[in-house]
Parts: sequence; structure tokens; C-alpha cells
Amino acid sequence: HVDSFGVSDAEFAAAEAALKPEQRAALERAIDTITRFHELQTLPPLRLETAPGVVCERITVALESVGLYVPAGTAPLPSTALMLAVPASIAGCPVRVMCTPPRPDGSADPAVLVAARLCGIRKVFKVGGGQAVAAMAYGTATVPKVVKIFGPGNAWVTAAKQIVAQDADGAALDMPAGPSEVLIIADESARPAFVAADLLAQAEHSVDAQVVLVTISRKVAEACVAEVARQLAALPRREIAGKAIAESRVIIVPSIAAAMQVSNRYAPEHLILQVARPRELLLQVQNAGSVFLGAWTPETMGDYCSGTNHVLPTYGHARAYSGLGVLDFVKRMTVQEVTPDGLTDLGLTARTLARLESLDGHANAVTVRLDAIARGECQ
Repeated sequence: HVDSFGVSDAEFAAAEAALKPEQRAALERAIDTITRFHELQTLPPLRLETAPGVVCERITVALESVGLYVPAGTAPLPSTALMLAVPASIAGCPVRVMCTPPRPDGSADPAVLVAARLCGIRKVFKVGGGQAVAAMAYGTATVPKVVKIFGPGNAWVTAAKQIVAQDADGAALDMPAGPSEVLIIADESARPAFVAADLLAQAEHSVDAQVVLVTISRKVAEACVAEVARQLAALPRREIAGKAIAESRVIIVPSIAAAMQVSNRYAPEHLILQVARPRELLLQVQNAGSVFLGAWTPETMGDYCSGTNHVLPTYGHARAYSGLGVLDFVKRMTVQEVTPDGLTDLGLTARTLARLESLDGHANAVTVRLDAIARGECQ
């Protein structure tokens, strides 16, 4: 039961008190690394005189209002609050609204609230699922309307985002980001314990998470399967992880080149290269949301605090979409300014092309100005 959808100052204060000092410190450390990496993603303005008297520019404008969706179904994800709020803040979006599902007692997860506050988010609402997406897309008496919605979610959230993005009165979406995926490429050098741990880390997200192991070694495959069974038994979320594992796959291929073909066709959200020389293999990666190189780079680091963003395309959308970044929170707007001399020089080209397309009105917009210039009326 939720008495009020909006999170009050008292609830924020209670959330602060509920977190241990080391938990708050971990959030602050993650904010630092995420901020440092994302600050490099901003674009400087461009200005070029493309012809004498013709200046073209590109400027960046922050989206005026953004909706940030933080899942909290089977597990609250304060890390997602950081991944959405940090780039929104760097971009300078004036209105930043966050929605997160309430717990059974009607309260929001304390860690999500503290993460939001640390990133400067003041408007947090206890609403989840497709309802939250609709509330942010169209606005309600409580939740402000936004122009774009960000954040991962289950199949219902993803479907809702896609529906409102097709409606002119709705809100754009960042990307199709649904249930989590990981694909691991392993050679003979891979450590089965590491591979198994990474597979299970994704499998515990939800029963519809998908984990895939592609290896050139049957021995490694069998060792990883055995290790998955051993580690799964000790996981608190083994029921969820076990269901995901039951629907996942191990693929044995004849070569690393074949493994890369499988990966690029699958286009995984997360790609882990557990091979002897992972950086050499990186050059062959065509489709992946985020790549993790070598034995000592668990996907967990990208999920929380390496500095990259963990909101990534799924369902094979990594073939065309990028992971979330600062540029998703801004628009790039072009500007042009032409002087009378510039129009005299380049306007004839524009007029000729307009007439080539039989668009005489376009041509006339140039002609009336050239005539004015010829009459000396260009002051």
C-alpha cells in the first residue's frame, strides 16, 4: 500500500539513516568513477566557414525533462540510479524525474533513494512497471511529463517504453534494454571458476536473463558446467539463477574466429573475452554493448564502478545501438548564418539545385534576396 507516490523529505532522511557508512562510501566511490568517465563524453561546439560568408555551427542543448526508471522487482538496483542520474546531471537536464517500484510496505529502497540524492535527484516517485513509463510519458497529477525515458527493466517495461516512443504525445526512449545477457568467449587459458562466476552473476538477475558460453575447448566447457553447478548451490538467489541457467547454452566451436562469428551474430549486451590475448580479439568485435577484457575483469565491475555505463542494448539491438552515455541526454542542434556576400557566392548553387527539384518556392527565397542585394538593400 502506497500512501503517497512522491518520496518525502522524511523518507529521504530515513533512507540516509538506514545505510551503513561503508555502503554510502561505496556509492560515492562509484559516482566518482562514473562521473570521471562520463565527463569526457561531452562534445565541444563546432564552427566552420564552409564557404566565404557562410558559417555553420553545431551546438549541444540538454533535454529539458528526462525520466529515469530504476528497477526494483526481484532486486533493487541503486547502481542503475547512478548510471542514469550521473550523465543526466553532466548533460545539465533541468528536470530529472526518477521512478522506482515500491517495496511491499510501500517504501522505496533506501539505497536507491540515497543514490538519487547523491546525484542531485529530488523528484523520486514510488511507481513501477509499465505504469511508471506511462506516468512519465504522459504526465499525471503527481508525476511530471518528460520528453525521454531512460533505464532498463523487465519485458513489460521495455514494451511500454517502445509503445510510448511511437506516440507523438508520448516520450522517446533511450534504447531497447530488457532482461540481461552475457556471452563469454573462452579458450584453453580460461579459468572455469571465473567463467562460472560471471555466468551466474548475470543469471541471478532474473529467470529470463540469458547467459551463453562459447568455447573452443570441450574440456573447458565441461569444467565450466561443473563449476556452475557447484557455485549455484551456494547462491542465495539460486532458484532464479537456476531457471535462467536451464534456458542458457554452451556452444563449442572449432576456432576463436568461429566464436567471434557467433558473438557478432548474437550481439550480446555484455561480452567477456576470457582468452589469452583479449585485446587482440577486441579488433574483431563488431556487435556488443560493453566488452570486458581478460580474466581479471568481471562484468560486475562494469555493473557498478569501473566507470562505464551498465544501461546497454539487449535483444540483439547492440547491432545498431550504443550503451547509454551523456550524448543520449542532449540534442545536437545545427545553426547557419549567411552574409550578403556569402549568399551572392553560394546562393546560386542553392537556387540551381532547387530548380533541379522543381521547387520554385525554394529558389525564389534565394532570388528575392539576391535582387535586394543587387539593389544595394543589404545593410
